[in-house]
Amino acid sequence: MGVYVDQPQHRFGWMLMCHLLADTPTELHAMVDRIGVARRWYQHSASTPHYDIAKGKRALAIAHGALEVDRHELVAIIRRIHDAIRRRTTVGLAWAEDLRCTRGFAQT
Repeated sequence: MGVYVDQPQHRFGWMLMCHLLADTPTELHAMVDRIGVARRWYQHSASTPHYDIAKGKRALAIAHGALEVDRHELVAIIRRIHDAIRRRTTVGLAWAEDLRCTRGFAQT
C-alpha cells in the first residue's frame, strides 16, 4: 500500500499543482491530515478520487513517505483503483464507501 505524488504540472492561480493519490482512502486522508491539506479539497467527484496539492505540500508529502511517480506509473495506479472498485475487492469496497460518504458533504 502507498501514497503517490506526480510531478507538478497544473496551474491554479499562481500555484503549481500536482496529484496526490493512494491505494486506499484511509492512506490518502491520513496523508493530507499529516501535511496540512484541508479535506474540503478532496476531489471525490473526479474520475479518480485524489487531492490536488501545491508544490510545497508535495515536498511535505514526500518527506512523510509519499512516493514520486511519473505519468505512466500514475496511470497504472489509477487503473488499479478503478479495477478494485469494479471488482468490489476489499480495497474497492473501501473506496466505494468513502465516495458514498463524501459526495454531497463538505469535508473540513
